[in-house]
Amino acid sequence: MSALERLLKLREQNPGPLRILSASGQLGFGIPKKSFERGIKSKPHVIAADMGSVDPGPTYLATDKIAAPEVLVRSDMRLVLHGAQELGVPLLIGSAGTAGADVHLDVVLKILKEIAVEDKLHFKLGIIRSVIPHDLVEHSLLNQKLKPIGPIELDENTLKQTEVIVGQAGMGPFERALKLGADVIVAGRACDTAPFAVIPKMLGFPTGVAVHMAKILECTSLCCEPGGRDAMLATFDGDSFTVESMNEAMHATPTSVAAHALYEQSDPYFIHEPNGRACLKHAKYEAIDERRVKISGATWQAADKPWIKIEGARKLGSRAVMLAGNADINFIKQSKNIINKVEEVVREIIPFSEWSLNIRHYGIDGVTDWPEPPVNLPREIFLLCECIAENSEKAKLVLATFRQQLLHFGFPGRSATGGNLAFPITPPELDAGEAFTFSIYHLLELDDWSALEQLFPVTIEKIGDQT
Repeated sequence: MSALERLLKLREQNPGPLRILSASGQLGFGIPKKSFERGIKSKPHVIAADMGSVDPGPTYLATDKIAAPEVLVRSDMRLVLHGAQELGVPLLIGSAGTAGADVHLDVVLKILKEIAVEDKLHFKLGIIRSVIPHDLVEHSLLNQKLKPIGPIELDENTLKQTEVIVGQAGMGPFERALKLGADVIVAGRACDTAPFAVIPKMLGFPTGVAVHMAKILECTSLCCEPGGRDAMLATFDGDSFTVESMNEAMHATPTSVAAHALYEQSDPYFIHEPNGRACLKHAKYEAIDERRVKISGATWQAADKPWIKIEGARKLGSRAVMLAGNADINFIKQSKNIINKVEEVVREIIPFSEWSLNIRHYGIDGVTDWPEPPVNLPREIFLLCECIAENSEKAKLVLATFRQQLLHFGFPGRSATGGNLAFPITPPELDAGEAFTFSIYHLLELDDWSALEQLFPVTIEKIGDQT
């Protein structure tokens, strides 16, 4: 009997509240064990976790690297596997290996299978792959079925430079895997909400409310005060659900939970899935006590046509960085103008032109690009100078030339000719490896629902002896 069949049988006997445990806000970075164990004692019917994101940057999508340390991936995976096996409940994991392409998914699957062998675990494994064919994206580009999200524009040349493209799987592939008997599901790139919302939806709970629940739950205790990464429990009852952190020091309040609707959202009223969106305009947040909040009111708006969010990254070149500081107020006042003039000099000196320079002024605009400098300038600033060129030798050559010119550049009010910069380490130019950028961050419109199913193939494997 599969985990889903056991759950359905249990609910026939006792159709009460449905409990979903979110194990980790990003599986593979360490699960606070005491909170997770408290969550297991609450006897959840489902355990789910998200494992990936574009937040760590384009490098992971463009390479075979995963952001999480393997030792923590292994310990987290062991913890959630044993928790699900102990209770006999489904375990659903989305966006395996950070970026969720096949190479990242396979790294996670290898670890999971090794744990199963070492610990003599037995289950049916559902695998969802999320790589999108280039020819589909090319066809969609030519037929204007791609919509950019933000400033990233796509052309045929950029598409050719993009080796791997992934799409965010919605609830559909998880539902197919569960119906095929999967006890444990590991997906490539997926919507953050999908692993959490799919089973409530399948059991007949309101889809909009389920997706709203998933949006809150996937970040675990981030929606609490003071907030953190401890396991979070949602209890679904009828058309509402209650959230509670498994860390007793963390408090979910109506304000903290409602504010989480803004997290990673350009529009706080809508949460999108490939087949529709949850509308939060009539959502209600009610305090049950000082630690728990009851949420209701979200509705579901089905899409006329399916769409998926797709992501791709390409290589820019090799990166070198230079670290330097300055404590001269006259330099700080004129730093942008000084740096622009020095770059002009460097471009006259360097014999090749294929390089780019980016200077971040920490203390002025290192994090936020201010239209105008602050009224009260800082006492000192830190310069992070980045050059991207064809190879690391050229990138470091540009920075070394830039450094020497900037070090002795004359400007009005200069205090001394001996140097404009202070270097925390030498040599100041450091090889920072290959540089990548997101080249695809788009919505792809599909012609029919069958296309959506074909893009996210589901396979089932038996792990251990199933007899």
